[in-house]
Amino acid sequence: MPRLVLRRPRLQDEAELLRAHRATSPDLPSFLHLYQDGMPMARYLEVLDARERGEHLGVGQVPATFLFAFVGPRIVGRVSLRHVLTPPLERIAGHIGYAVVPEFRRRGHATEMLRQALRIARRQLGLARVLVTCDDDNVASIRVIEKNGGVLENIVEGTDLHVAKRRYWIDTPPPRGGRRAITRVT
Repeated sequence: MPRLVLRRPRLQDEAELLRAHRATSPDLPSFLHLYQDGMPMARYLEVLDARERGEHLGVGQVPATFLFAFVGPRIVGRVSLRHVLTPPLERIAGHIGYAVVPEFRRRGHATEMLRQALRIARRQLGLARVLVTCDDDNVASIRVIEKNGGVLENIVEGTDLHVAKRRYWIDTPPPRGGRRAITRVT
């Protein structure tokens, strides 16, 4: 069985990116972060690169890296890694967000995606500790986060939230072989 690989999308992944987007859109309209219907794929990849470099950010936005989880040629999910946190992101969103394409759920992909994202957060972003959040009623995400070492700090409630948010901190694994952290995901 092919292993899960977390990587940046390429131009030749267009059909698979759009398939995963359509499959996920009823649940999660923003599966392809920053994508607009009809956008040429080359332009979409430029937008992702600019966000990673911290260029053209709107109010409240931070540099972020968007990676897709491939098993063979199929996209099974995606991960967003926010490089820094603003107070609103620290309250309810965290450093890492992930989503699994519906047909690939309940197969361990989310656990592996988060595991790999934690390594990238440490190795390439220099984050020794990250915040990961989920809805208080999302049992699947609670399990994924806890399997990856998440320690619950608190549960946030508020009139601005449709459901309470669980806030977990996870220590990222140290880089292998003593490599120094770099600032850009390649």
